[in-house]
Amino acid sequence: MTLSKTRSSFYRRLYVAYLVSRGIASIPAVTAATGMPRRTAQDTLSALGELDIVCEFEHEEGARHNIGAYVIRDWGPIDPDWVAAHAEALRQALGYPPLDPALTQ
Repeated sequence: MTLSKTRSSFYRRLYVAYLVSRGIASIPAVTAATGMPRRTAQDTLSALGELDIVCEFEHEEGARHNIGAYVIRDWGPIDPDWVAAHAEALRQALGYPPLDPALTQ
């Protein structure tokens, strides 16, 4: 099944929010988990607010530069349990590789 541009964008946002909630919460970690380009990962994280998902970057205390991780503060109207239950289907629809268990530990 070929996804429309709108649907693939929506699925990508849900899947990236899921990854962040599982601790895959930096641009390098998201790109490693999905294979998406760095700029796409950045744009996707920035676009979560369009779904009313509050995702914020937390700087690591005492770290220099932009060291830290993203955190989902509020899922807004999105049910995180539904996203978690359907994460595998979202991943497959987007053509992303299976998650490496080492990434979520």
